[in-house]
Amino acid sequence: MATVALPTADRRLETYRTRGPRPWPVKPANAFNRSALAAAHVVADPLAECDPWLDAPVDWDATIAYRRHLWRLGLGVAEAMDTAQRGMGLDWKTSLELIRRSIEAAKSEGGAVVFSGAGTDHLPPGRYPLDAIIRAYEEQIAAIEALGGRVIIMASRALAASARSPDDYGAVYDRILRQLREPAIIHWLGDMFDPALAGYWGHKDLDGATEVALDVIRRNAAKVEGIKVSLLDKDRELAMRRRLPRGVRMYTGDDFNFAELIAGDEQGYSDALLGILDAIAPAASAALAALARGSRNEFQDMLAPTVPLSRHIFKAPTRFYKTGIVFMAHLNGHQKHFVMIGGQESARSMLHLAELFRLADAAGLVIDPDLAASRMTTVLRGHGIDA
Repeated sequence: MATVALPTADRRLETYRTRGPRPWPVKPANAFNRSALAAAHVVADPLAECDPWLDAPVDWDATIAYRRHLWRLGLGVAEAMDTAQRGMGLDWKTSLELIRRSIEAAKSEGGAVVFSGAGTDHLPPGRYPLDAIIRAYEEQIAAIEALGGRVIIMASRALAASARSPDDYGAVYDRILRQLREPAIIHWLGDMFDPALAGYWGHKDLDGATEVALDVIRRNAAKVEGIKVSLLDKDRELAMRRRLPRGVRMYTGDDFNFAELIAGDEQGYSDALLGILDAIAPAASAALAALARGSRNEFQDMLAPTVPLSRHIFKAPTRFYKTGIVFMAHLNGHQKHFVMIGGQESARSMLHLAELFRLADAAGLVIDPDLAASRMTTVLRGHGIDA
């Protein structure tokens, strides 16, 4: 137990006493019956000589150590995704180095699971012929496959800017999917995560966009491991999940409703590819092991308290959720500092971070209360908030 002075919305400081962590296992008691990939963050290097808004210096040792933490809890890693600030500070050159290091580290962890993001983000902003977008995808896919990696096909800002019709999306995805060595995960990222992706699949209307995505998957089902849908729309995900071809997984990207989507219903369930798994890894690991044992009550008991935390971290503007993910890692001792690529530690307010502390504690995820309270106090003092 520890105490910390936390700011409130009425500009007071209140004394908050932690409840203490739940006794989470250090490794899962049994294998999972869901595929669970954590979109993992990167740890910035605060001592690098750089221009922080322009450069992306990474602390490689701390970054890979965090991936080992996730793997040892039984989770896979979705590498170089938006949680790693891909497209928001992390460029393709650094992303590929991250992917290389992660794949190598996974081998030393007994072949831990890694899927890596391939996109078109090395193209400067603008509109392009479809062939140029296809070549950009091919370049990144080839680089990942040359390292022995599995691919996540990321949504393309260049395609969103350049496509003139839904057929253009079909032409691009058909070309790149049929070239894959192994089936890939398609990532449909909504504009709440990245405004540049508005109207993806050639439709502003999500019903029309869903039909285009499903048509692409049906034509290329042998090359599609699954689709990750990040629209924060539970009913849409359920409806789409029930229409997927046999053998194609739905990877939930719904950080608001993930617990019930993973638990599933009489018609099926969603696997998981989630940024929130980075922050709630001990609880997610224990809950997934319980679900695989057939204990849905234990699953809900462990995972349900993490949902308010996730909804807070991913609240609008959703694209700033990375700040909360990194702050959780700092509170729990996985990195010594609260510094982010692009200076994005400033993207959330002190009130937001204080409420995150309360919700993380309520979920049993403040692992070392004394350390977390000390670090929370230090961050507040750095912003002129001193008890």
